[in-house]
Formats: sequence, C-alpha cells, structure tokens
Amino acid sequence: MNNIKAIFKGIYKVIILTSKVILYIFSTLSKVLISLRDGFINRLRFSIHLKLMLSYLWTFTLVFSVQAGVVILGLYLSLPEEQFISHINLIKESLVISGLICSGLVLLLARKSSKKLIEPIDQMNYAVKNITIDDLSTRLDISGAKDELKDLAHTFNNMMDKIEYSVELQNQFVSDASHELRTPISVIKGYTDLLDRWGKNNPEVLDESIDAIKNETEQMKSMIEKLLFLARGDKKSSHIEKNEFELNELIEEIYKETKLIAPNHNVVLGENEAIHIIADRNLIKEAIRVFVENSVKYTKEGGLIELGLHYEEPYAVITVKDTGLGIAKKDLSRIFDRFYRTDESRNKSSGGAGLGLSIAKWIAEEHKGKLTVTSELGKGSQFNILLLASKEK
Repeated sequence: MNNIKAIFKGIYKVIILTSKVILYIFSTLSKVLISLRDGFINRLRFSIHLKLMLSYLWTFTLVFSVQAGVVILGLYLSLPEEQFISHINLIKESLVISGLICSGLVLLLARKSSKKLIEPIDQMNYAVKNITIDDLSTRLDISGAKDELKDLAHTFNNMMDKIEYSVELQNQFVSDASHELRTPISVIKGYTDLLDRWGKNNPEVLDESIDAIKNETEQMKSMIEKLLFLARGDKKSSHIEKNEFELNELIEEIYKETKLIAPNHNVVLGENEAIHIIADRNLIKEAIRVFVENSVKYTKEGGLIELGLHYEEPYAVITVKDTGLGIAKKDLSRIFDRFYRTDESRNKSSGGAGLGLSIAKWIAEEHKGKLTVTSELGKGSQFNILLLASKEK
C-alpha cells in the first residue's frame, strides 16, 4: 500500500516538475518575443515560414517534456527520496539547458525544412508577379510536386489559359472591327473629297456619291448594331423574354416574308410540323433570318431555298436549305467565328461583315440549343437550328 502511495506521489511530483520546466521554457521564449520589434511581430503573424518553425518547436517541447518526465520518474523510483531531492535542482538546470540547446537545433533544422516546403510557394509568387497584360503566357511550374500546391497550380494555369484566350479573342475582335469599319469610312471619305473638289456640280457624280455614302452608312449602322448585340451577349446583359408560341406559325411567317423579298428565287416551304416552344420569339426569328438571308445572298436567281420544321425528340429542328455556292470543308469549322468570311463571300457586293452566323449561334446557345451545318462546295448548304421543344401542349 505504501509503495502505491509512493508511486502516485512520485507521479504527482513529476507532473509538477514537468509543468514548471515547460512554463520556464515558454516564459523565456515569451520574453524574447516581447522584445522583438513590431515589424518582426507582424511578420510572425503572417509568415507561414515562421509558423512552421514554431510548430516544430512546439512539437519538440511537448516531446521533450514527456521524455524529461519519464526520466525524472525513473530516477525517482530508482533513487532514495533524500538523494533524489538533493539532485532535483541539478536535474532541473540540466533539463533547461539541454532543452534550450536542443530547441535551438530544432529551430535551425525547422528553418531549413520549412524553407524547402515554402520554396514552391515562393516560385509561384515570383511567377505570378511577372505576369502582365502584355505577356499572359507565363504558367506555374511545380514539377515533381504531388500535393495541394500542384492542384492549385493546375487551377491557376487553367484560369490563365482562359484569360489568355479571352484577351486574344478581344484583341482579334477589336482588330477585325477596326478593319471592317475602315473600308466604309474610306469610301465615304473618298466620295466626300470628290464632291468637295468638283463633283457637287456634276449631277451624275452627285447622285452616285449620295447613293454610295448612304449605302456605306447603312452598312456601318448594321455592323455597329450587331457588334453591340454581341457585346451585350458577352456581358450577359441582353434581355431575353421567353414566351410560349407556335414555332410552325413563325416558320410560315418567315416563308411568306422571304417570298416577298426574294421574288427571283424558288422559295418553298417543306415539312412544317405543329410544334410549340418556350423561347424569345423575336430572337428565334432573327436567328432564322440570318440563315435565310445568307441563302438568298449566295444562291443564284432561280435557285432553291427551302424552309422546314420537324420534331426529333427532344428538339424542334428548323432547316434552311439552298442550292447556293456551298461552303468548303476547310471553312466549316470557322463559319460561326466573328468576322470570319469564306473566300467565296469576300466580294463587296455580297459579303457582309461576318457577324450574322455568330449572332445566330449565340441565340441558339442562349436557348440551350445548337446549330449544325452540312454543305458541299458548288452544290449548296443546309443549316439546322435545334431547340428544345415539345409537340404536346
């Protein structure tokens, strides 16, 4: 019984002594930290490097305290009480000195280890600082890493890929728009200079100049309206008002209008199933008109232009088919790009600005639909607009 009491008494003393050692060590560290300057303290708050070092030190202190407690307990159990008490101060001083020495060594090792851990972050920070709007090609490289930093680098690189692609599109858009506007402005300026020099006194030149200026002005107005439409779409600020309506009635309406504006073409209405749909009627009509106008523009007089509508679950399929110039295979993948025009459509009399198909694509995508095209050069084309719909009311 006395032995058990002695053991518990010894454990109690060890706990008290260990606590004193820990408090002494941390008291010493606190005094050192308090004496540091404000700038270093601020760095201590935010530096991962220092936080890792202190984490290492805390772990070492905990392990050292437990080991010291075990040693003291062993000495207490193996030595007579009087001898243990006579040596306790020496033991305490030895533990404190060895603890401080080991703490210093741990801090040195922790500094090297944490620096190695932080190195990928420093590399990432350096790479990010060198990224500018003029050079977006920089990417993070942490080859060999297999941790969360690698995932972060992949996420950042993917984001930079999207940003670089968007900037390239924007630059190309501005360049193309400037090029397209330069031509009508040059024409207007040319005719204005002609009139200013001597043409205003010549009725024929005057009429020709007025007609040309009006024509170029209308083309610029049309292109600017399309550019504004696409810009609003890019900014997600376009107003889309979806309502339920009969799609087949819209197809018939466009068919009648096309016969009026293209009397020299063979405009026919093919299959036109009764399908109702929830969409923005005006936008859907505008998208269909883009394809119809292209068919009229690139189909010779007397050529066939056929409109149709049928249901292929879950889509309503609107078709615009013609026997016009057709599109080369090399151009099919790019015809929906802004300002892109095929070689066959680049002449001034028939070629537009190359924005219509881009607008039609945007309208289809905003309605969760898609566009498909089949074409053969010299034989004609067929454009399909697929929109989610139902045949049942």
